Amino acid sequence: MRISTTIFLTDETITPVRLARELEERGFAGLYLPEHTHIPVERTTPAPMGGELPHEYGRTLDPFVALGQAAAVTTTLGLGTGVTLVAQHDPIALAKQIATLDHLSGGRFTLGVGFGWNREEAADHGVEWRTRRELGRDRMHLMRALWADHPTAYEGERASVRASYAHPKPHSGGAPRTLVGGGAGPKLFAHIADYADGWLPIGGRGLSESVPVLRETWEKAGRDPETLQIVPYAVLPSAGKLEYYAELGCEEVVLQLPPEGEGKVLKVLDAYAAYLG
Repeated sequence: MRISTTIFLTDETITPVRLARELEERGFAGLYLPEHTHIPVERTTPAPMGGELPHEYGRTLDPFVALGQAAAVTTTLGLGTGVTLVAQHDPIALAKQIATLDHLSGGRFTLGVGFGWNREEAADHGVEWRTRRELGRDRMHLMRALWADHPTAYEGERASVRASYAHPKPHSGGAPRTLVGGGAGPKLFAHIADYADGWLPIGGRGLSESVPVLRETWEKAGRDPETLQIVPYAVLPSAGKLEYYAELGCEEVVLQLPPEGEGKVLKVLDAYAAYLG
């Protein structure tokens, strides 16, 4: 099983360059970064974990800039978002960012897609909350049209693009590896089967019940059952937990690092290194 990591990188934590180098030297498989453009002070949306929202949510580095730095100082480390809030982006500009990072890193990028929890943040981007998933789906298909080998138009209900020259392309052709994050349910599983390579379940709970349902949705959509990827995300590890994921067929797991300075993060990395191999 590949062991990757995620962290809320901020202006107060270990830097992307130092962390990426340390991860690759230790043999970790990847680095995934979350995204929040801003956190409105006047917020009625409750924190997803309950209680007060940790202050790092309002201080996150831009994931694409940070991952670009990480790509420049590594050669094998996977680079991903966990997750990109696609509905909050101009999809044409986002497609260019993604393709450029994947191209320059030699195909090491994984696009983690999500739909968000913060209504106020989304509203400031002009996103209507109840239709954000449909908007995200349309924007994913628009980006996939721009990544196609030949100029390809896309006309959706909420997003469209005319056939265009759009380079660079993702390294391996077509869309980069794409995983959709979120809680189990028919809407989420339909999105995964429609335009993604797999699921990024936060915390990795309840998979024994959910994975068979996702596999059924996947196969009904005509997708190859051997290609579905399940990547438990933001996991606090134990040997038993990782063995459980392996039994479910998971080939990668993403471990949570603390949003701290260099000393504390490297100490946790040393502890996590016991799970490598």
